[in-house]
Amino acid sequence: MYDEQQQPPDHGPLAGFTVGVTAARRADELGALLQRRGASVLHAPALRIVPLSDDGELLAATKQLIDHAPDVVVATTAIGFRGWVEAAEGWGLGDLLLERLRAVELLARGPKVKGAVRAAGLTEDWSPSSESMAEVLDRLLEEGVDGRRIAVQLHGEPLPGFVEALREGGAEVVGVPVYRWMPPEDISPLDRLLDATVSRGVDAVTFTSAPAAVSLLNRAEERGLLGDLLGAFQHGVLPVCVGPVTAVPLQARGVDTVQPERFRLGPLVQLLCQELPARARALPVAGHRVEIRGHAVLVDGALRPVPPAGMALLRALARRPGWVVGRADLLRALPGAGRDEHAVETAMARLRTALGAPKLIQTVVKRGYRLALDPAADAKYADG
Repeated sequence: MYDEQQQPPDHGPLAGFTVGVTAARRADELGALLQRRGASVLHAPALRIVPLSDDGELLAATKQLIDHAPDVVVATTAIGFRGWVEAAEGWGLGDLLLERLRAVELLARGPKVKGAVRAAGLTEDWSPSSESMAEVLDRLLEEGVDGRRIAVQLHGEPLPGFVEALREGGAEVVGVPVYRWMPPEDISPLDRLLDATVSRGVDAVTFTSAPAAVSLLNRAEERGLLGDLLGAFQHGVLPVCVGPVTAVPLQARGVDTVQPERFRLGPLVQLLCQELPARARALPVAGHRVEIRGHAVLVDGALRPVPPAGMALLRALARRPGWVVGRADLLRALPGAGRDEHAVETAMARLRTALGAPKLIQTVVKRGYRLALDPAADAKYADG
C-alpha cells in the first residue's frame, strides 16, 4: 500500500496545473509567482493601458482641477496617484497640481495610497486602515456632501455605487481617469485563453482588475462562446479574483469566484496553492496514491507529466473508478481521434509509460480498461 507519510515533494504545490493570467500590468510578477510554485502559465492580457502622458482625458481633467479647485480629492490607488503626479510633471503642471492638492481635503484609500501621497510631499487628511472604498464613502456622507465638489481618482475599475451615492447626496463628482483600459492590440492570446478555458485546458483563470473580466466576457460574447465560458467557470475552471471589486462583472453573470482575504498578488497565489490541489481527485490504485491534476498526475507524490490524449483517457476511467470503460467510450473521450479504436490502444500505452506504473490500469479482455482500484476502496466507489 502507499505510504501516507511521504517525503516532501520536489515540485511546487501548483505542479501539474495550468493557470490563465489576464493581467496587463504586473503580469510578469504574477506569472513568476505561479511558475515558482510549479504552475504552467497561459498569459493573455485582456487589456492594454493607455500611457498617461498620451492621455488627453487625464490632461483635461488635471487642468480643470487646477483651474477650478475641488473641496475633496479621493486617491484610490498608489500606482494611479503616482502616475498622475508624474504625468502632470511631464506636462509642466506638476507644481500647480501639488499646490492645488495641498489646499483641499485629501483622502487616501489605505496604507499603500497613503505612502504614495506622502512620497509626493503631501499629507492626507484621513485614510482607512481597511482599504475599503465603502469606509471612505461612509466618512464623506457623514461629513455631508451636498454642494461639495469631489474629485475621485479613477483607475479603470468600476466603483460600484460610490459615485452614484455621492451624487445622490448632492455632490458634484469629477472623475480623474488614471490608467484607462483599452482592448488589447493583438486579440489572439485572449482567444487562445478563451478556447483553453472553454475546453477545460486550464484549471484556473486569474483576474486582477474588473476591466479584464469584462474584456474576456465581451470577447466570449462576440465569438458566441459566452454560455460555454460561464459553464466552464461554473464547472471545472476556477475563477480567482484579487478582490471583490474585480469580481463584480463575473458575479453579475452568476459566476461564483474565490478571493484572498488580502487583496494582493501574493495572497492570490497562496489561495490557488490551497484551492487547486484540494480540487484534484486522489484515488488509491494498485497500492499507489494517484492524484489527477490538470496536465499531470502525482503517483505517490511523484509528478508524472501526461500527454493530452492520456489525460483524456485517465479522466474517463476516473469518472467511475474501478469500473470497466469500453474502447468505444474511450475513443469518444480522445481529442480528435476519429473512428479507429487502435488510437485508444496507442494512447493507453503512452499513458501507462507516462505514469511509470503500468499496473495502475488493467486491460479487461474484449471489454476495455479499468483503474485497478484497491479492494478496500471498491465499496466507496461502487455506485460510480
